[in-house]
Amino acid sequence: MRAGVVRAGIMRIGVISDTHGLLRPEAVTALRGVDHILHAGDVGNIQILDSLRTLAPVTAIRGNIDRTGPCAQLPPAEFIELAGHSLYMLHDLAALDLDPSAAGIAAVISGHSHKPGIERRKGVLYFNPGSAGPRRFSLPISLGVLEIDAGGITPQLVELSVQ
Repeated sequence: MRAGVVRAGIMRIGVISDTHGLLRPEAVTALRGVDHILHAGDVGNIQILDSLRTLAPVTAIRGNIDRTGPCAQLPPAEFIELAGHSLYMLHDLAALDLDPSAAGIAAVISGHSHKPGIERRKGVLYFNPGSAGPRRFSLPISLGVLEIDAGGITPQLVELSVQ
């Protein structure tokens, strides 16, 4: 299925971030069946994106650890339209230098903090899937799913059961 095509009225978008070179099998399982995958940076190894592309089309940006090799060639931010909704991706939300509401952006996707979060401000969804890579402190290992339809975007955080 092509990116941006809605199946049965709903497009499911997998959102992953901060893999830091580790693509867990639990993350692959959780992303099976999505229509598109967004990687919000700190990929750590370009092979992760190749593996994700076997599941669905991927849009990825670089994070602060992606300084060398092929991951350094990823863009620092990305606008993408999926199922008629504009999404803006950047790794560190603190670097946001535009007004998403004024720009007509439906959702801002970020990573960096390793802390999953869902917030709505001025009609804009701010979504951080957390980290799907190595555990940091006592934060959960997680990713996200966005369900997009004519009514809007419904976010969901998915905590992965890992050792």
